[in-house]
Amino acid sequence: MGRLDGKVAVITGATSGIGLRTAEVFVAEGAKIVIAGRRIPEGEALAKQLGANCLFRQTDVTVEAQMQALIALAVDRFGRIDCLFNNAGGPAQTGGIEALEVERFDAAMATLVRSVMLGMKHAAPFMKKQGSGSIINNGSIAGRLAGFSSSVVYGAAKAAVIHLTKCVAMELGESNVRVNSISPGAIATGIFGKALGLSTEAAEKTPAVMRDVYKTAQPIPRAGIPDDIAQAAVFLASDESGFINGHDLVIDGAITGGRNWSQQQQGLAALRSAFDQGA
Repeated sequence: MGRLDGKVAVITGATSGIGLRTAEVFVAEGAKIVIAGRRIPEGEALAKQLGANCLFRQTDVTVEAQMQALIALAVDRFGRIDCLFNNAGGPAQTGGIEALEVERFDAAMATLVRSVMLGMKHAAPFMKKQGSGSIINNGSIAGRLAGFSSSVVYGAAKAAVIHLTKCVAMELGESNVRVNSISPGAIATGIFGKALGLSTEAAEKTPAVMRDVYKTAQPIPRAGIPDDIAQAAVFLASDESGFINGHDLVIDGAITGGRNWSQQQQGLAALRSAFDQGA
């Protein structure tokens, strides 16, 4: 028995990173899934790999008609929709406030925020009619605290996602539809390379570098990996989390918990040394 037996899920941004791993885990746990992404070869290859319980539909998550069709496909093909994982995203413009370009700001907000709104808008009627459902939105620790993204736009967008999640949870919870978000910390995916201007192909070769860069960034002595988020998504999609609603689940190895113990001790030692020298 899988933890998601009998459930139908839609996962956006499923052709790489967190979305791809979540698709694999959902199918392994018994779910039927519809996956979405912009890249047809990668989407079709993943659907073929996962078998009859997975369908791929090329989707631009910023376009309402395409998001509506994506949700409808799950219901038409599998009879219902039990979970929506609004995972699709991407980097936003870096740099200070004075250099931001309005067009790039709007494009990032469309990808990161509008897409989440559209997914919830079109999943809600089906879930309300069923009297059950779980919507999971991909937030970020950058949406909770400043300074955790190379882009102020990205941080602002993820803050909007986290708060939008809570607002919609208060509405849909009355229909037994749960709405929660997951806020990852330093997860080794290609998004960091994309943010620095690498091509998609080049960026997706960088997770190994990111695992090394972030292995000491938090108390847990490794970077996060997509499976960390995928397993949390399984929990929030399953009946195990039936009384969790309007919650932002932070998965960051405690990088946002404060100063690492060893760093604090090093600072204390430096202070003692300064006192000794002053004496």
